[in-house]
Amino acid sequence: MLIVRALLLLGSLLFVVLPFASAKAESPTWHPPQGATELPLWPDGKAAVPPKLKGPEQLSEAISEASGERWMMLQNVAVPTLTVFPPREPGNGTAVMVVPGGGYRVLAMDLEGSEICQWLTTQGITCALLKYRVPASGPSWDRDCNCRDNPSVPMALQDAQRAMGMLRAQAARWKIDPKRIGVIGFSAGGHVVAGLSTHARRSYTPIDAADAQPSRPDFAMVMYSGHLWAGHGKGLSLVKDIVVDDKVPPTFIAQATDDRTDDVRESLAYYRALIDAGVPVEMHLFARGGHAFGLRRQDAPVAAWFRLAERWMQDIGMLEERPL
Repeated sequence: MLIVRALLLLGSLLFVVLPFASAKAESPTWHPPQGATELPLWPDGKAAVPPKLKGPEQLSEAISEASGERWMMLQNVAVPTLTVFPPREPGNGTAVMVVPGGGYRVLAMDLEGSEICQWLTTQGITCALLKYRVPASGPSWDRDCNCRDNPSVPMALQDAQRAMGMLRAQAARWKIDPKRIGVIGFSAGGHVVAGLSTHARRSYTPIDAADAQPSRPDFAMVMYSGHLWAGHGKGLSLVKDIVVDDKVPPTFIAQATDDRTDDVRESLAYYRALIDAGVPVEMHLFARGGHAFGLRRQDAPVAAWFRLAERWMQDIGMLEERPL
């Protein structure tokens, strides 16, 4: 716990989604930290559909005007990658793929990416950070037309499915069990995780042996997700692209009820659908915490979510029991 608490000192407030953020300290792109290995997801030319790029790939330090929280914002990703972080503690054979959020416009590469991997690797888990195509790679709000954009090609889901296949195909290389590979996603990344969990078939034409591997995870964690609830006047119905069946893996859900970005009914709708399908699911709702708290929020009960997730991973046999 001392290691995790030290990591949490990197920040303490709330990340507010992009409409309230300004960018500073531009650098060319995101680079993995020392000791991590970055892999291209697609062979050259195989990811045929590019996102709606508005410039070159660029990493900026974003500062929330509402809270002052600083986080690293990656924009215009046309070449998706998977970065593998080896466990800091002796490896236990479990791996977790991390899917950062950013409204399908950008990626929060530290707050909901590398910082999550730092936590997981201290638990003996191999972490794989997904850098998926943005912008407009999933359902999002298009500011240019002031309208909702539902892309015909689910690029973010394609990248996630491809990454899961690669992890399983390379399980021996990373010393992981191909039947112990989970995923955690935040905000828009939570929607990616729900799509990954509910789609048995690839959303693209398979290209090699990695695509012969199952793309559904063995367990899933959905954190303050958006784009799941069908909306007002439709009860707790799910959106049409998320169809739950009894093959969805065990799932952990967490959200704060004071989330002003994604309504708590996003989580409630998914939870109810999982219960109705007989899927093992654990959900935690917190009175305070807002949106995009990651591991940083320490002044509210939501700060306990990662310890609850550790306990849950122990319960489903993906993490060795240890004092919490």
